[in-house]
Amino acid sequence: MNNFKKIGMTALAASLVSTSVFAGELTASGSASINFENHGKTDASLSEAKTFSMGNAITLTGSGELDNGMTVTLSYQLDEGANASSTATSLFDNHSVTISSDAMGTLKFNGHGGASAASSIGGTVGGNMWDNFNSGNQGGTTLNNSAPGNNSFFYTLPSMMDDLAVTASFEPQNAANNTASEMGFGFTYTGVDGLSASYATSEIETYASGTSGDENVWKISYAINSLTFAASNTQYDLGTATSDQEVESYKVSYSVTDDLSVSYKTEEITVGTASSVAAEFEGVSASYTAGGMTISANMQDGKNVGNTTSASQDYYGLGLSFAF
Repeated sequence: MNNFKKIGMTALAASLVSTSVFAGELTASGSASINFENHGKTDASLSEAKTFSMGNAITLTGSGELDNGMTVTLSYQLDEGANASSTATSLFDNHSVTISSDAMGTLKFNGHGGASAASSIGGTVGGNMWDNFNSGNQGGTTLNNSAPGNNSFFYTLPSMMDDLAVTASFEPQNAANNTASEMGFGFTYTGVDGLSASYATSEIETYASGTSGDENVWKISYAINSLTFAASNTQYDLGTATSDQEVESYKVSYSVTDDLSVSYKTEEITVGTASSVAAEFEGVSASYTAGGMTISANMQDGKNVGNTTSASQDYYGLGLSFAF
């Protein structure tokens, strides 16, 4: 227990005074970036204000080894505006404690920002283009997921066979949010050269049959020479069919050189409402790296972004990013 206390104290004391008394080390990681976005309606009836932003997240990590050989890691993210509900904590975002060893695997307790087995491999291969069309005046669809968030556990089993990773998630019963305990399981296989295949399922429990269900996700990618093909599917199924969602995504990438790559990607979202239509997204992107700087550019189109056929639901989007 003494070593464990030292690890926690290191992360706290390092922000106050530099010392070599405590075990473990504190490191800070982050990235510098300048980003530009612009959206407008395809029929030119609306052009939203151009948006500039910068990367603003820093992750502090402290770790150390216990006398029994286990490694304990504390992670805390500083992210401006991540928690706008409280002025006192508006700078703090994801934080966790991880305990790991070769024999037991890795157990991560997420105080904030936890993932379920399904949501951990969620995210479309197209890069969640839908998320660029659900703010401001666009009113696009927002996808649900089974991520438990605060005070949840994520477990990666020790290696059982080469190239197979098995995970499990658990959210304890939470009376404050009126939710029951939720379990999830997933795996990723990389045993074939160039192939990565993942599948996961997670429960959604709310004590009510209409709002309980599960999330099932699969994702696969295969690289051959300079080409990479990828596909993903997420199904969010609840007892009430009108709350169901499904998203399919495909992506083809080509590495022109070691520094330059281009890709084409699509996403399609269907919901359970009888009168709805599929929201469709497609985009092209390019990325170039030179001298420690990465320049990324993308063009995207969204049709029926709110799952309706109204002409006002068709948008375009442009983006440019400089990361250092």
